[in-house]
Amino acid sequence: MGAALSRRKLAAELGMSLLPVSEALQKLESDGLVESRPRVGTRVCSPSPTDIRERYEVREALESQAARLFAERASVRDRVELRKMAENMDAMFNQCVPGSTDPDFLYAVHSFHLQLHLRIAECTGCRALSSAVQRNQVLIFNWLYDVASRRPPLPPRFHRDLIEAICGGDPEAADRAMRLHIRHGVDFVARAIRPGAKIGVIEPIR
Repeated sequence: MGAALSRRKLAAELGMSLLPVSEALQKLESDGLVESRPRVGTRVCSPSPTDIRERYEVREALESQAARLFAERASVRDRVELRKMAENMDAMFNQCVPGSTDPDFLYAVHSFHLQLHLRIAECTGCRALSSAVQRNQVLIFNWLYDVASRRPPLPPRFHRDLIEAICGGDPEAADRAMRLHIRHGVDFVARAIRPGAKIGVIEPIR
C-alpha cells in the first residue's frame, strides 16, 4: 500500500515498452487500485478504513445475493464442483505459513479464491450478477487487502462450511452464511492497513 510505481522501471522489469505499461496503470487507476497525483507520481492506493469497509459492504451485497440464487438454482453438478473447490481452497489456505511472502504461492492461493467466488455467481445463471461481481473488482480488492494486512489464518473449514451452507437449498441460510463469511476479519483488515498502522498491531479506529 502506497508503494511508488515507476513506468520506466516497470517497463524494464517486464521487458516491454512504456505504452502498454502506461495503459495498464491507467486501467488500474480507473479500477481504484492505483492513484496518480501531480508532483507526487503514481502509487498503489492507500485506502482509509472507511474505503475498506465500503468495499466489503459492496462485496457483501453482491455475493450474498449470489449465495441466495445459488441455493435456489444450482444444479447437482454445480454443487459437487463447488464442494471440491472449497476442499482444495481450504487446503491451500491451511498451507499458508503466517508471514509468508512467497509471491508465487500467494498468487496461486488468491487466484483460486477468486475463481471459487466467481464460480458461485456464475452458477446462479444470472449473467448481470456475475458481471457486477467482476466489474466492481470486489474480489481483487479482497486479495489486495488480505495480502497487505497479513490477516491471521482462517478457520480450517472456512470455505467448506460456506459451500455446505449454500448447497443446502435454503436461500436464507445461504445468505446468512455468505454475510458471515465476508465479514470475517474485516475489522482486523481495516485496522491493520490504515495509514501508519503497524502490521499485526490492532489499534482503535478513531
